[in-house]
Amino acid sequence: MFCVVHILMAQPAKNTETSFCDSALQYLDGLYGYAMTLTHNQAEAEDLVQDTYLRAMRAFERLRPESNLKSWLFTILRNTRFNQIRDGLNKSRSAETDRPSSTSEFEDKSSKDPLFLYLAKARQADVRKAIDELPPVYRDVIVLCEFEELSYREIAQILDCPCGTVMSRLKRARERLKEALRHWSFGTSETASARPASKPV
Repeated sequence: MFCVVHILMAQPAKNTETSFCDSALQYLDGLYGYAMTLTHNQAEAEDLVQDTYLRAMRAFERLRPESNLKSWLFTILRNTRFNQIRDGLNKSRSAETDRPSSTSEFEDKSSKDPLFLYLAKARQADVRKAIDELPPVYRDVIVLCEFEELSYREIAQILDCPCGTVMSRLKRARERLKEALRHWSFGTSETASARPASKPV
């Protein structure tokens, strides 16, 4: 996918670097998916993940043993992205790609939440479009909760807000998704059937 693994492996073989690679690389796909959510651009997402891992590795020795590595990595990624935007480094690239499979395909998680009973019936393209069009505060909680399966506490840490705010945003995000998908999945076909037939040329 990109060269972050090779860069990490090329670092001096200290115990801390080896431990970091063994522990942190398991979250590579999830971080890349979240980076795509924030950037909507493959090249920028790859650069963001690479920067995240390099920053995390430098600070890994200072991470307390009881800390949650996954949420820590996601926090670094999000803060790095916001710093890029703040510093004017968010430059558009000409070539954009679709969202990667790790986040573009909904798994059947209907046992987790009734929302996915509905999402399982919706077209995949509609689901992607619905998520992309959510306001960022709602899009973040959906991706982190439903795709990355982070707890409310972990999401609150990443987004730097109370757990109650996470729960409230998640509820509203699910409501917006249901409404958007209802219109796209059913409204489109109804609208199409209501249109008059084209006149023959």
